[in-house]
Amino acid sequence: QVQLVESGGGLVQAGGSLRLSCAASDRTFSTYAMGWFRQAPGKEREFVAAISWSGGSTDYIDSVKGRFTISRDNARATVYLLMNSLKPEDTAVYYCAARWPISTTSRLTTAYNYWGQGTQVSVSS
Repeated sequence: QVQLVESGGGLVQAGGSLRLSCAASDRTFSTYAMGWFRQAPGKEREFVAAISWSGGSTDYIDSVKGRFTISRDNARATVYLLMNSLKPEDTAVYYCAARWPISTTSRLTTAYNYWGQGTQVSVSS
């Protein structure tokens, strides 16, 4: 069982930055891939970014490339999402997810079997 706890959401003006954190309870954190997804009101949950077990491979949805950076600290069992140049269309609940026990990334929500509770990110224009 993997428990994930997100933090770092909030309200920010367009052009601002936020860093989301997701802490995992599992001792095998360093062996599996992690992802970030988001869900805006009235929309389906969508892939944002993912990182492989070692951090050596990352993937991003096109709309956040060059603005968002996913990283992980395996010693702290934590994955991060640094979000720069935020836009109002980035407003959503952001979820981290674990692809236990698979080491490679995926863009599919169905590929992830553990989810955090979500953290709200609101970007004002």
